[in-house]
Amino acid sequence: MNKAVYGVLSRVFAIVLIAVGAVAIFAGNFAHGFVTDQLSQERITMPGEAGIDALSDTKSQEILRQWIDEPLTTGPQARAFADNYIYQHMQASSEGRTYEEVSGEYTKMSKDENADPDELAKLGQLRQTLFMGSPLRGMLLNAYGWWLVGSIGIYVGIGAIAGGVVLAGLGWGPLRTKKGESAKAAA
Repeated sequence: MNKAVYGVLSRVFAIVLIAVGAVAIFAGNFAHGFVTDQLSQERITMPGEAGIDALSDTKSQEILRQWIDEPLTTGPQARAFADNYIYQHMQASSEGRTYEEVSGEYTKMSKDENADPDELAKLGQLRQTLFMGSPLRGMLLNAYGWWLVGSIGIYVGIGAIAGGVVLAGLGWGPLRTKKGESAKAAA
């Protein structure tokens, strides 16, 4: 291929990349805005100093301290709250057992005629607590996932625009042929 063809191709791809990049940035910002709107409607506040200090995991404490008493409105906050606050409380209350394990124990105990009714009630409350915590945690992690998709879209968009600008510089710069030059090259 000759210089004229490369020039035309780089100009065409420059326009396409810049357009795709702009759409990707728009979509990423839309995802961030949507997640923020949805999380804001829930009016969740990140834990305060006392709530953070009550956690036994020092890494969770460290992660949560950056958002003390702030409204939960972003994907990274949703992930921190889900993994470092809700999950830590679930693990502490169930001594590391999952909902499935506690539910199995509850089902087994409820079939035992000699089971202590107080123990069964406590296990039932724990089962309910874990049952409510798991979907809440999942929903917050889902919000984080969509925030992450939006962030990736923004970065891809920036990269596409940067690539488009480079190709535009080449296509309208060194690879651009003057009128009549392409006819000479073809001859």
